[in-house]
This record gives sequence, C-alpha cells and structure tokens, in this order.
Amino acid sequence: MMRDVHLAPETDEDDLYSGYNDYNPTFDTEDLENDAAFQQALRTSHGRRPPVTAKIPGTSASRPLATGFGSKTMLSSMGRPMTGAIQDGVARPMTAVHAAGYTKGAMRGSAFDPLGQGRGPAPPLEMKNEDSPEEKMKQLEKKVNELVEESCIANSCGDLKLALEKAKEAGRKERVLVRQREQIVSAENINLDLTYSVLFNLASQYAANEMYAEALNTYQVIVKNKMFSNGGRLKVNMGNIYLKQRNYSKAIKFYRMALDQIPGVHVEMRIKIMHNIGVAFIKTGQYTDAINSFGHIMGTSPNLKAGFNLILCCFAVGDRDQMKRAFQMLIAVPLEIDYEDKYISPNDDPHTNLLIEAIKKDSLREMEHERKAMAEKYIMTAAKLIAPAIETSFAVGYDWCVEVVKASHYVELANDLEINKAITYLRQKDFNQRKMPKKKSHKPRNGILIYIAESSLRAVETLKMFEKKDSRVKSAAATNLAFLYYLENELTQATNYADLAVNSDRYNPSALTNKGNTVFASGDYEKAAEFYKEALRNDSSCTEALYNLGLTYKKLNRIDEALDCFLKLHAILRNSAQVLYQIASIYEIMEDPNQAIEWLMQLISVVPTDSHVLSKLGELYDNEGDKSQAFQYYFESYRYFPSNIEVIEWLGAYYIDTQFCEKAIQYFERAALIQPTQVKWQLMVASCYRRSGNYQKALDTYKEIHRKFPENVECLRFLVRLCTDMGLKEVQEFVTKLKRVEKLKEMREQRVKSGRDGSARGRREGSAGGDTGSTKGERLSVKLRSLSGANEPYESSSNKEIDASYIDPLGPQAERPKTAVRKKTEDDDFADEELGEDLLPE
Repeated sequence: MMRDVHLAPETDEDDLYSGYNDYNPTFDTEDLENDAAFQQALRTSHGRRPPVTAKIPGTSASRPLATGFGSKTMLSSMGRPMTGAIQDGVARPMTAVHAAGYTKGAMRGSAFDPLGQGRGPAPPLEMKNEDSPEEKMKQLEKKVNELVEESCIANSCGDLKLALEKAKEAGRKERVLVRQREQIVSAENINLDLTYSVLFNLASQYAANEMYAEALNTYQVIVKNKMFSNGGRLKVNMGNIYLKQRNYSKAIKFYRMALDQIPGVHVEMRIKIMHNIGVAFIKTGQYTDAINSFGHIMGTSPNLKAGFNLILCCFAVGDRDQMKRAFQMLIAVPLEIDYEDKYISPNDDPHTNLLIEAIKKDSLREMEHERKAMAEKYIMTAAKLIAPAIETSFAVGYDWCVEVVKASHYVELANDLEINKAITYLRQKDFNQRKMPKKKSHKPRNGILIYIAESSLRAVETLKMFEKKDSRVKSAAATNLAFLYYLENELTQATNYADLAVNSDRYNPSALTNKGNTVFASGDYEKAAEFYKEALRNDSSCTEALYNLGLTYKKLNRIDEALDCFLKLHAILRNSAQVLYQIASIYEIMEDPNQAIEWLMQLISVVPTDSHVLSKLGELYDNEGDKSQAFQYYFESYRYFPSNIEVIEWLGAYYIDTQFCEKAIQYFERAALIQPTQVKWQLMVASCYRRSGNYQKALDTYKEIHRKFPENVECLRFLVRLCTDMGLKEVQEFVTKLKRVEKLKEMREQRVKSGRDGSARGRREGSAGGDTGSTKGERLSVKLRSLSGANEPYESSSNKEIDASYIDPLGPQAERPKTAVRKKTEDDDFADEELGEDLLPE
C-alpha cells in the first residue's frame, strides 16, 4: 500500500502553494480499467450502485468532500475520489491554479451541463384529491370568507336585509366547518380569526337592522370567550346599543368596562369612550358627572364637541365661573388648519399660480372649510347661550365673550358677535317700555301704528358702529338696518341703508333683496324684479328673493312667470305654507279651481288648523256646487276660529237653505255677540224662531231688539204682525210707535233731500229697506236674502195702512225660494245694519 502513496516534495515552509500543480495518477480515470482494487469494488455490493461519472467532476459537488489523514487519497462510499492532505500539520487552502472539476480530463467526456437540463423534464405534479377531508374544509373556509365579504359589501350599499342574510349563512357554514375540524384534528387547530370575524359581522348586521337583542347576544358570545383576546373592546358596541335603547345606566356600565380593558396607549379610543360616557350622563340629567367626563377630555385631548358639551353642562347647572372657563377652553382648541397665506401667490410665476388654483378647491381645502365652519358654529352658539347667564345683563355678557374672542385666533367672529348682539336686542323687546323717538315720524302701516322700542334703538346704535368697518361687516350691518327701518315703514332710511349695503358688497344677496323690498314698497315693481333677479344670480338658493320675485310678477299680472317662481321655490321648500298658498292663489286667478283645491289640500296637510285656508277650500267647493264638502270645510274653519263673520253667515244660510232654522240660530247669536251694534244678526235670530214656529220666542226676541233699537222700522212691523196674529193687546202700542217712526223717518229723508239736493239718493232707498247695506263691504249672501221671499207676510211696505192679515210665516213649501237671487229693487228684510246720523231723533 505504501507504493501507492506519493509524498509531496519538501518545499520551503513559506511556500504554501508548492506541489499543487503536480499530477496525481490516482485521478486518472483512463487507467481505472486496469486498477484491480477498483474492479474488485465494482464486483462487490458497491457495484450495484450507480456508477461514478468521472467525466464531470463538478457533479459531485452536491456532497461534501471527505478528507483523509496525511496525503492519502480515499474513495467515498459512492466510489467518488476524495482528497485531502495535511502538510506538516497545516491545513492546505482549498485553492489551486486549475479550478476543481475543470481539468482536461473532465472535458473529454460529455458537454458541461451544471443545471441538469440533459436529464429531461421534471415528472408531473401529483393531482390533488378533491375528495379528501382537508380539501373540503379548505373550500368551505374559502366560502365562509366570501360570504362575510358579500355581507359587508351589501351593508355598504344600503341593503341591510341582504347583508344580514349573508351574515347568517356565513355563521351556519362556519359552525359546520368547526365540527368537521374537531372530528379530524384537535380543537387547538381551529381558525379562531375566522370564527371571530363571522360572529362580529353577524352582530354588526343585527345592530344595523335594529335587532338589538340578537346583536347583544352575539356580542356576548364573543366577549365571554376567553380565547378572543380583544373581545373585551366590543363592550363599546354593546354600550352603543344600550344607548340607542335609552338604557343609559347599562350603557355607562359597558363603556366603563371597555375603558378598563383598553390600554392607555390607545388615547384616541379612550377619549371617544369618555365622550360617550359624558353624553350618557347628559341623557340621564347627571350634569356634574358629565362635567367631569368632558373636563377630563378637555384636559387630555381637547376637541370642539367635548368643549361645546362641557359648556352646555355648565349652563345646565348654572355655574357662571365654569361657563367662562369652559368657553375659554373651547376658544383655545387648536383647529390644526394652516394659515391662508399658502393660498396667496407670492409672485407671478405661472406654475405656482396654477398650483395654488388647484389646491384652492381640493378635498383638503373643503375639509378645512368644514372644520372651520363647525368651530365657528360651536363658538357662536355657545356665546349666544352663555352671554345672558354669565353676567347681570346679556349686553355685559356679550361684551365679555367678544373680548375673549378678540384675544384668540377667531378674531373674525368678534364682528359677528357684535351683530348678533344687536339682533338679540330686538328679540328682547320690552313692550311695556316703548318710547317714541322725537326726531322720527311713524306712519300707520296696514292700519297698525309701529313704534320703536328702546331695545330697537340700542340695536340700531350697535349696528351703526359697523359703518366704518370693512366692507363685509359694513354690508351685514347695513342690511340689518335696512330691514329694521323697512319693518318700521321708514322707507327713506331703509332705502339709504339698503344702498349702503349694496355699495359695500354688490354680491350680498340679502342686501339686494332688501333693496328690492324698498323699491317694491314704492310701487316700482319692474325695478324691484331686477334687484331680486340679481340677488338670485349671486346666490341661487336665496329663497327670500325668489319668493319676492314671485309676488312682484303677481303684481305685474305676469301670472305664468309668478307660478314658475313659486313652483321652483316649492322644489326647495317642500313644506312651506306660504309657498303652497301662493300657488293655490295663482291657480285660482287662472280660473283653475281643481288645481287650486289640490294645492290647498296639500297646504292643510302642513297647517291643518289654519281657519283661513279651510274657509277658502269651503268657498271653492261652494263655487263648484259641492255643498256637502263646502259645509265640511266651513264647519272646520268655524271650529278653529269661531269669530269669522263670513263663515258664520255661510253656515247660518246653509242651515236655513236646508230648512234647519233651529241650527242656524246658534250661528247668528254668535254673530250678534261679535257685532252687537249690527241689528241684522238679531233680526235673523228672531226670523229663525219665527220660521221654526216658536212665535213666543220670536216675539220676545223682537221686543228685545226694539228695546235696543227703538227706531228700527222692520222690528216694529214684525212686532205689529206677531201681536195681531197672537191677539195681544200690545198691538195698538206698536202700531202707534210704527207710525211715529215712519213719519219721523220720512221727515228726515225730506230734510236730507232738500239740504243736499238729493245727494243721499245713492245711500238711502227710503222705508225700511234703505237701512240695509249702509256699511261698505258688508253684504248678505244670496241664501240670507232668500229668507224673506215674495210671499213673506212681513215684507216692508210704503203704505201707511197696516195689513194685519195672517199668513203662514214659513210660506208654502213648494214655492219657498232656496237660492233665488233677489232683484236689486227688492227690499232686504234684515235691514237697518247701521243707523245713520240722519235717523237719530231730533
């Protein structure tokens, strides 16, 4: 064996690489056929292994080389030669001039193929067995996830019912999956995340569908399972449900339990839970506890909502000092909004200008506007709330709020608070202490004299302080002043301030509307319409300008344009009673009663107790000939407002027309109470008694009328007739009085004719009929005129001889007129509405 060992030649100890290029015949594969040891190995059990491929030494690199002792070359169990040598106890470095595997002998064999491409394609993958239990569970788990996703998508689309159905189906399939896994593998391998997501989604869908009991039960399943580490946070959701159910004590309990289980690092979530606890305390009226909750929030992480709620709670308990501190804390809440300077171009660079124009209207800018508007709303509302409560008077309180606001970064709100102070003066009028200004004249407007209260004067003085401010504030103050003077009918002052408001801000729709109002009051409707149109061009949502434009077109008799304005306004203000009434009025002008009735029906659905609308409906139905519907609406109008003479007159005439005179009596008695100086209502009451056959009651009523109106000719004639028919001795007394009154009346008429050259001919017709209709605008309906028909026994006569013959007071039923219109020359039985000065005794 020693002859096969080739010792390395001795070299210098410093030359570590000497001898590595020497050729070792052991690695000569061409002589393996003559190697007896190798051939013997092939004939043993080693020969049944795959033969050694010596042509590509690099292919054996997948196995580590075994290193022998000394310089002996050894063969591995696979027949591969392995070399290793230790020279003088020093390991030789694994480097050589010729790289291992790339010798000339190796290149004599097959081509170099380090990737093994010559071995052909890889064998095909094994086919999945879809019938295996594991594969079935994977498919079922995938289906459960898909159902949860579909449920969430349906909820986001607003289909809550479908979302709940998908959530229930996902829950059923998930339980089947759990049972299958428990049968095959241990319970520890169950997918808890999938179970949590299915239960949480199901509870959320129950809550969205307002099935609160089921939602609470589902949340309880999650919370009680200790395997869900974060399940305790869902107690916030349970508290929200109890809050919706108005079970505030349980809501607070669950909020506090959730607060205990949320670590302190989650500051934002803890603040939200504290805010919910404060709201629940407000609902239960525990304002002190609510103050503690909101105070903790404002001390930890202040925000606008918590600050505003804190002010409300302090106002509820009436603590002035706490209100002031809370207002100062609200003012100090940072808006986290950049300054407006970034929206101003520093130079004329086109690229910079385009960039600034782009960011002026982006979503971030809109969010900043919304946040700023919300802050201003909270601050203004809080100031208006606490100003009257923090000091002895609301003016001092407003001054304190203004000073606090001026010292903050909400300086612009100070002017708005000043204007609101002036408006508050108007709302706090003391009508018992009205003072008439010496330098101002007030004219009656619509029959009512309007005065300026002391608070109104203060409001005017406050608003006048803004005349020297910037244009926006000046325009707002001038607009309010113009409105005040317009209400006081001071058109000159209203016009001056309206012009000031328009000149200060031409794009202020309120200023243009007030200017249009002043022009409208002067009668220049065309010019007023132009101002209203300009206001609408500046702000299409200015409903006041659109309404006034419709009224202007109505005045100009441009009915179609007026109708178009009010229909547009109706699309904006769906339940505005004024708009609905104007539309119905226009259709009535257009002689379309069906449309007018339809719009009035919509109007009474908004204001069902408006007596004027109900009477208008009754009038339209009466004109259409539908007496039953007309009676229904007239009766409803009388029920809500029993002092409308026109309604009372119609109802009385309706009962007389239907021959129910007894029911008409109560309406005429009501009219007599309303207008006690009008004799016609009392005569109607007596006539109803007479027509119903109650002559004794009619006689007593006529006597009472004669006592109140001793010179009423009609009353004396009826008394004479009734006494004659009833055979009373008083007949001669009434006859004497009747003759004296008729003679006195005739003398007065002759005196009036001679003194005025017949000027009273148009006012007096002579005899009893001349007393009726003397009051302008008051007339009896056609039905009431028919009370005294042609066959009426007590009809007035110019004959001095009294006809005492008896005729049935109700007259023949067939010939009794019901709705006949009397001729103009006929006298009205129920006359003597008002006694003129010429009929008084001398």
